[in-house]
Amino acid sequence: MLNNKKENFILPHFANRGWGRCSFNILKSSLDSEKISQHTSPPPFSNNEEDLQPLFTWTSFPFIDFPQRSILVCLTIIIMAYLLWQLAVITWDQPLFYVIGLLILFGSLMPYFVPTTYFFYEDRFLVQYPIFKIDKPYKDYGCFYTDKMGIMLSTFVKPRRLDSFRGQSIRFSKSKNEKEQLIIFLKEKIGKQY
Repeated sequence: MLNNKKENFILPHFANRGWGRCSFNILKSSLDSEKISQHTSPPPFSNNEEDLQPLFTWTSFPFIDFPQRSILVCLTIIIMAYLLWQLAVITWDQPLFYVIGLLILFGSLMPYFVPTTYFFYEDRFLVQYPIFKIDKPYKDYGCFYTDKMGIMLSTFVKPRRLDSFRGQSIRFSKSKNEKEQLIIFLKEKIGKQY
């Protein structure tokens, strides 16, 4: 008889490289509890009851917040899918390339189409997507800078081109009510703003 329950665990790939905690919700059966339990997520960075309540929280959903831009994004996807069909299936006769190309296209644009919720605590922040969440301490970041859509947290002391791969992008909500307070808070926690 299987006993299913939700369990959070750390992917060893992320944990071994020091990229912070990345938790996935899974259904865990009692048969493989010993195998998965070694990767169970540790408790939050702080055990203080006050630190468990977020200081800032908001949800960003660009697909709904910006309807004109969303129409352009959808039209671009349709045009790219058609061009990819012409190239991969009609010209090359390789439908597998078409499927792989569409997966790459949709995968790279997925953050635009799903709601993202941000939680900022005293010692860490949490970025929650519908499928997974990213939980990292502020000490992993050396600086931050703003752009027109939000804030980029950089793992380097100065902004670098690798920030989009190694850093964390924080999108503001449509109203940007959290912008000023968040910048003041990040100056206190991270320090350097560019």
